[in-house]
Amino acid sequence: MFNLDLAKRLVLDTNQLDWVASPKEGIWRKALEREAKESGHTSSVVKYEAGSSFSPHAHPLGEEIFVLDGVFSDASGDYPAGTYIRNPPGSTHAPFSKPGCTIFVKLNQFDPRDFASVHVNTHTSLWLQGYGGLQVMSLHEFEHEHVALVKWPKGERFLPHSHFGGEEIFVLSGQFQDEYGKYPAGSWLRSPHLSKHFPFVEEETIIWVKTGHLFL
Repeated sequence: MFNLDLAKRLVLDTNQLDWVASPKEGIWRKALEREAKESGHTSSVVKYEAGSSFSPHAHPLGEEIFVLDGVFSDASGDYPAGTYIRNPPGSTHAPFSKPGCTIFVKLNQFDPRDFASVHVNTHTSLWLQGYGGLQVMSLHEFEHEHVALVKWPKGERFLPHSHFGGEEIFVLSGQFQDEYGKYPAGSWLRSPHLSKHFPFVEEETIIWVKTGHLFL
């Protein structure tokens, strides 16, 4: 097991991690968490070189993707940077990228009852007003699990709060902060069930955030 003690807070700056070659030529990975069991629970940043592709494969408990740069593709379409994708449990595809791309991807972490297929272009979806000056773009919900983008204006501070079911963040732009540290774009944070913090920013910042899914 690698980085899968869900009772512990984990922070990784993916910019500081080395790329590791995958079994497929032209595709590289930075592993964030990985379970050495049949479930195949993994979270990683994956880079496709131009013209690279994966063989057809299945997602027993789903696949969740956010396209960080370039264009990610499969038989269902072409998905530019800023696209959020959910491929449900039991789905299969053969992904590729003609120009190259980088994605944040989570495998085999869905509730087995969550069969929603989701494709959201976050550049064309609407932001809704959140707490204070925050803007929120909902991406997916299933029971207690919630996934969204949150845009923080310069100088915004949130209320101190706890996370029922934990919280996971990928910083897309700017720099996210709390009383424990500063997290530049490319940072990945995983905070356990009932953890607490007091987040704020000093510059405009956008984060991908998921809550309610990190139970032991």
